[in-house]
Amino acid sequence: MTTNTADIEAAVLALQEPSSLEIRPRYEGSNICTWIGFKHVNYLVEEAVLNHLRQAGIAPGAVYEAYGLCTDIVDIDTRILHAFHIDDAAVAEVKPHRRAKDDELLFAVTLHVRRDTPLKAVTSTVRVQLRLDPRGGGEQPVPAALAPFAVDRLAAKPGWTPEPVEADLDADDLVKELTAGRNAYAWKFRIPYWYCHFTERQQMSGYLRLMEEAKDRLVADRGVSIKTLLDEQNWIPVVPHSRITVLDEARMEEDLYVVLTVENVFKGFTYDSRMDTYVVREGRLVQTATGRITHGYAVIENRRDWSLVPFDDRMNAALEGRSA
Repeated sequence: MTTNTADIEAAVLALQEPSSLEIRPRYEGSNICTWIGFKHVNYLVEEAVLNHLRQAGIAPGAVYEAYGLCTDIVDIDTRILHAFHIDDAAVAEVKPHRRAKDDELLFAVTLHVRRDTPLKAVTSTVRVQLRLDPRGGGEQPVPAALAPFAVDRLAAKPGWTPEPVEADLDADDLVKELTAGRNAYAWKFRIPYWYCHFTERQQMSGYLRLMEEAKDRLVADRGVSIKTLLDEQNWIPVVPHSRITVLDEARMEEDLYVVLTVENVFKGFTYDSRMDTYVVREGRLVQTATGRITHGYAVIENRRDWSLVPFDDRMNAALEGRSA
């Protein structure tokens, strides 16, 4: 990437043009039969956005090395319309979102999967911020064309108002404080370096991992673990919608408190959960992210096909936090 001012201005203008990328899901995401989980579908969306930036001439590595700008996804809102299989080839299309303002990087992403005819499989809205990094030295000044997208601290506006939490930070068990009186599960998590990027901060993929783990922990705690339902009923969880928004920064080796709250069950076929994450910093509770995810259950019909099933009494009881 050149650091010529005119080239940077041209690159920002190029972001307004659609881009496309042929991509396949990672093998790691094929956990049950050949289906790809929601986390790895979001990874496809992330890769499409990074490719869009690179094609325009604003490669994440180049702008970091030249200007100390860290490319961060701070909001990702994804709807899965059709399931991906491990050998599927997807065509990802990225363009500015119709609601994008001149001073923000907000993209609309569509993934089409190649079957007999191209099939729209995923739609997503992704917000990106360029976070100024005080580390290092010798970088060039941020070009005027990139300055509108640069921030001193990561923070995005969520699609809902996070609920205020009252918790006694001096309590012996803060996890219990955060779940008291709630239909929720929580745990404390020390942020490892492999959940972070640009040296210090937890990245969006780390939150996606935690959202997946939160579901796994909640249902296991309530007697309907993933393997239990696979062994006894041939059921698997499916996710049609997920969203995560970064509200503040979470740093490497901080203790992150992850709370998953079951919010509602819709007609016995899907349920919505909200994930909230917190750190204790300077004597106060700081919320670093909020997210929502919708789950249903499907019965495995054969090695390729599944179909949605209604929740039974045991699942309804588990979601409500009571005994069947």
